[in-house]
Amino acid sequence: MRAVIQRVAEASVGVNSNTVSAIGRGLLVLLGIETADTASDIEWLSGKIAGMRIFSDADDKMNLSVCDISGDVLVVSQFTLHASTKKGNRPSFLKSAAPEIAEPLYAQFCEALVAKIGKPVGRGIFGADMKVALINDGPVTIVMDSHARE
Repeated sequence: MRAVIQRVAEASVGVNSNTVSAIGRGLLVLLGIETADTASDIEWLSGKIAGMRIFSDADDKMNLSVCDISGDVLVVSQFTLHASTKKGNRPSFLKSAAPEIAEPLYAQFCEALVAKIGKPVGRGIFGADMKVALINDGPVTIVMDSHARE
């Protein structure tokens, strides 16, 4: 499971010119699910994201988590995060999980985050052609892969 985590002042996702989810200050998480992902990956990654101290405290040090600031989280499924670009100019998505595998894992990941942050999590629409808008705060952008834990 791979995530691009962006600290945002605000973010939204739309489908067919309609906003389906919008958040204020918090995290935008672009989530890529691969065929080898399991419940263990969900638990580890959701815990790391909920506890990641990337918001500034009173001394302007990154010491606070999204939970500490009562921030929002928006999770958007993005299979292209597992693109292989080793050969040629057309990316291969062989490691990306098929929709029938990825969609339930995406839903489980979102629910795991809800449990960890104690509030609803904004979501995109799985498999839709989405338009994501954000104001990156900092900018702070972090890439995590649950298969690179050690």
